[in-house]
Amino acid sequence: MPTYDYRCDACGREMAQFQGIKEAALKKCPGCGKNKLRRLIGSGAGIIFKGSGFYETDYKRSRSPAPNGGPKEGAAPSKPADPAPATPPKKQSDKKAE
Repeated sequence: MPTYDYRCDACGREMAQFQGIKEAALKKCPGCGKNKLRRLIGSGAGIIFKGSGFYETDYKRSRSPAPNGGPKEGAAPSKPADPAPATPPKKQSDKKAE
């Protein structure tokens, strides 16, 4: 939701109001009580960041590989190699003796 700037033509008070895009513009000035409040036209690109900040965990991670072909930063590690077999394989000489 955007923040709109307003100015009262009667008393000159300026204020910012957080409103939905489809909400009607305010008319009554909270300072003097007259219906002389009008919405100002701005650049429309102003974003107000309030709060403690943004963190890496606030966004979804992509599953695509990194450009260099390696794992993407923060991606889960690949599966470890298969463990060694429990019994060693038989040698050629062992097979002949059987």
